[in-house]
Amino acid sequence: MPKTKIGFFGGTFDPPHIGHLILASEAAHQFGLTRLLWVLNPDPPHKQEQAITPLPHRLEMLQRTISDNPIFELSRLEIDSPGPHYTINTIQTLIQQESDAEIFLLIGGDSFRDLPTWRLASELVAAVSKISVMRRPGDSFDMPALEAKFPGLADKVSFIDALLLNLSSREIRRRILEGDEFRYYVHPAVYEYIESNHLYRGK
Repeated sequence: MPKTKIGFFGGTFDPPHIGHLILASEAAHQFGLTRLLWVLNPDPPHKQEQAITPLPHRLEMLQRTISDNPIFELSRLEIDSPGPHYTINTIQTLIQQESDAEIFLLIGGDSFRDLPTWRLASELVAAVSKISVMRRPGDSFDMPALEAKFPGLADKVSFIDALLLNLSSREIRRRILEGDEFRYYVHPAVYEYIESNHLYRGK
């Protein structure tokens, strides 16, 4: 019997946008994922100096973003556990819960390039079955250097084939703050939520 394939897509999702949806849907299709977990990080350790939208807003936006796809699931692995929340710890918890599953870690190209800075990165690479990477336009990686740091990494990495957008949550927040158009960069229900709650418009 084939193993269950579970996608792990962690992030702040502030806000979630169509680039996230493209990454998730392409990964689910290309790797035949059974489930895809969206793991919302309530208080990311690497963003302690940044202003982050309160968790209830991000949670509601993420639920609205993924509600119409039966493969997508909101994971509370980090929401319901004390911080700090590091991917390696959450992955280890997931593996304990899903011991017979293959775990596919979904990350963007910028996160993949910065992999050496992740907490216990070697253990993380060893723990997952695959690392699925979506490149943004202009992304470049020194694969020989990464492979030297993490032997066997190249065999685990797959680049997601998708029509790529140079889109980020940071850019969407900037556009909203400056009054630029952003409507079609997010799910319609998220656009409505941002507008009705006046999010990302400064103090």
